[in-house]
Amino acid sequence: MHLPIVDFTSLSAPQDFCKSLHETGFGVLKNHPLDQALVQGIYDEWLAFFQSEAKHRYLHDPVKHDGYFPPSVSETAKNNTTKDVKEFFHLYPWSRYPAEVSDAARHYYSLAGQLATTLLQWVDDHSPDTVKAGYSMPLSRMLEGSNHTLLRVLHYPPLTGQEEPGAVRAAAHGDINLLTLLPAATEPGLQVLGQDDAWHDVPCDFGLLIVNIGDMLAEASGQYYPSTVHRVLNPTGEAAKKSRISLPLFLHPRRDVVLSERYTVGSYFDERMKELRGGK
Repeated sequence: MHLPIVDFTSLSAPQDFCKSLHETGFGVLKNHPLDQALVQGIYDEWLAFFQSEAKHRYLHDPVKHDGYFPPSVSETAKNNTTKDVKEFFHLYPWSRYPAEVSDAARHYYSLAGQLATTLLQWVDDHSPDTVKAGYSMPLSRMLEGSNHTLLRVLHYPPLTGQEEPGAVRAAAHGDINLLTLLPAATEPGLQVLGQDDAWHDVPCDFGLLIVNIGDMLAEASGQYYPSTVHRVLNPTGEAAKKSRISLPLFLHPRRDVVLSERYTVGSYFDERMKELRGGK
């Protein structure tokens, strides 16, 4: 499977991007408007935060799901029983924010959210008429008034060799939301499962923006836009001694938005979270 890199500034970018989403579940953009110096600064200061004891002052809220999630409560992917080897911090517009870092991540949240609206408009414009007829409203409007879009700052720590057997940085999974925006991480490892049932490396050159479809868009589009399974492999050799920082933005509509005849956003999200809590 080939993942084309689409030039955001090209006149054909909207069409090329949506074609890639439809065929692969992923879109990879270069020359996008997100400032790479901003992204690098976030990577640097949050790595220092994760390496400090300060993170424990912000332990996650089990109801609101914001704050710091240590490895001991890390996610277990659907259909897996072993926790991922990672720790992370959840940021929402209303959530707690560490005093030990600058407001760069908040600024990024705003900028990436603006870009997300543009990308969803591209998907709106280039969905076939039969698919578009199934949307309860334009995709770009589903985010209006939502405070559920999540910026997750992820730290995959260096491997020690003491990890639980079978544990990986991120087991194979699909995302729940509409779209996920992900600047290329500090280290490679992201792979996508192709229609050929083989795993393929996702381009990871710094400066690229990786966008993948979540289950909610797959549901709303009648599977025209597929939610593709992906994973993050454990590195080997010298790379295993390095941390990996990742900055996914998960686009979540308002809970009342209708996805399909079967689901609202709220009912779909609650069902998936129940599955995850059960480790299924």
